[in-house]
Amino acid sequence: MTGISLGFSMDALSVPLANILASRKVPEGLVTSRKFKQIRSSIEEVGLIEPLSVTQAIKKSDQHMLLDGHIRLIVLSDLGYVEAPCLIATDDEGYTYNSRVNRLSTIQEHFMIRRAIERGVSTERLARALSVDVSQIIKKMNLLDGICPEAAEMLKDRQFSAEISRVLRKMKTTRQVECVELMVSANTVTTAYAEAMLVATPAELLVEGKKPQKMTGVSQEQIAKMEREMANLQGQYKMVEQTYGQDVLNLVLAKGYLVKLLDNEAVIRFLTQNQPDVLVEFESIVQTVSLDK
Repeated sequence: MTGISLGFSMDALSVPLANILASRKVPEGLVTSRKFKQIRSSIEEVGLIEPLSVTQAIKKSDQHMLLDGHIRLIVLSDLGYVEAPCLIATDDEGYTYNSRVNRLSTIQEHFMIRRAIERGVSTERLARALSVDVSQIIKKMNLLDGICPEAAEMLKDRQFSAEISRVLRKMKTTRQVECVELMVSANTVTTAYAEAMLVATPAELLVEGKKPQKMTGVSQEQIAKMEREMANLQGQYKMVEQTYGQDVLNLVLAKGYLVKLLDNEAVIRFLTQNQPDVLVEFESIVQTVSLDK
């Protein structure tokens, strides 16, 4: 089995700011935004924690194209920095990478906070730098405590409340994975969803082995119904997961066939006269641009 190549070098390289070229225009009003002020305060207090991400040097020059870290680059320049630590991309897929890292995920933020604390930065100083309460820093620092690796892996690119970790910790490993799978598939990674899953979780799948107190405004009958529907939803999810690839392939093949079929004027004429409803459905399939909707 061949190894997986890394998209970035493992070690940060110090690059002069003058040699880093921004890959997009700075939006108006950025320097007065809360996010800009927060990042500036953070760098002033504890320095740059997360390196910039850049391409390899452009041919016949020492310049690098910036992939991620535009706000940090502006802040560093404003604060008088001459150079910055950078992770160098080992491929040219800058667009793909940049489309995935526009926002820092909650787990990435957790690792940044842990790294800063390991370097000796106090929680009070971090809270001051990020303009949040110390309790929030502690929650983010302990974000993955009691969370199984499989659940953390599914959440690694997501933004979510640290309160979700509090809920997941009450579940055993298998239930954590089920809960996160359902939240991610529904694109609803929220505390309310996790709380509902917790209430619908059988006692044997909970760490303490006992059901949580019922949710406000939810009766025992509603909880029992929720448990049944959640079990049914999980079964349906597993079935869809198993057949999704084949279903998509069949749809792609059907679409290709229908494109050719509807190019035939005789077919169009026949369907218009005899099966107009079928024609509408065929045209709808042909006009489908993406399956990710």
